[in-house]
Amino acid sequence: MSAQSTDSVTTAQPDTLGKWYAGKPIPKQHFKPAAFIAPVILAGYGFASVYDHGALKQLDESTRAELQEDHPLFAAHVDDYLQFAPAAAVYALNLSGVKGKHNLFDASMLYLTSGLIMGASTHFVKQGVGRMRPDGSGYNSFPSGHTASAFMAAEFLHQEYKDTNPWIGYAGYFVATATGGLRMYNNKHWFSDVVAGAGFGIASTKISYLIYPYIKSLFNGKKTAKFTLMPYYGQGASGLMLAGKL
Repeated sequence: MSAQSTDSVTTAQPDTLGKWYAGKPIPKQHFKPAAFIAPVILAGYGFASVYDHGALKQLDESTRAELQEDHPLFAAHVDDYLQFAPAAAVYALNLSGVKGKHNLFDASMLYLTSGLIMGASTHFVKQGVGRMRPDGSGYNSFPSGHTASAFMAAEFLHQEYKDTNPWIGYAGYFVATATGGLRMYNNKHWFSDVVAGAGFGIASTKISYLIYPYIKSLFNGKKTAKFTLMPYYGQGASGLMLAGKL
């Protein structure tokens, strides 16, 4: 990737990706406690189940027993890829002409920020809790990282398209739920691991949408600064070009 001023871009030929204006400021959102009720309840249920020795623990064990009784030899790795499907849908919709709330540059940064929050939070909780997986393969069962990733992506899809078509977001949550179900079918997580993972994933994206406008403002020295990301073709070479004018 190379960086040039806009006056020196001569060989670039814009394609269907169009221009991503990174310099445009994003309106800051106000913190609304009600938006975090669902993820807090989901994560809270998971934590309660980890340290419970009564009904919640029994529910985990009975759910696992039912799934393994019905499908004792079930093994599928589609959940390794399904977790990213809602996020991939954001890019597919944008490139097909159905624009989301943000341009692709900002959407990508929002997804990256969400991933950093989700990855860090689930990693430290996994290490701190040290819960054994149902199949005994490790002590990093709680919370489910795959499920957290899937619900993070589903909330990302929801945030980008809730004002365009809310059913798009619902589809993302359906895929995320299927990912969590597959983690239990694969005997990699308890029911409460999956529930908590959903809470971590949703919360991570919601936090990202709150803090990203502030992060972006730190890097925008001027509100009028514009950056364009586009492919270039010339002199037997091709690649991506980041062009900017401050």
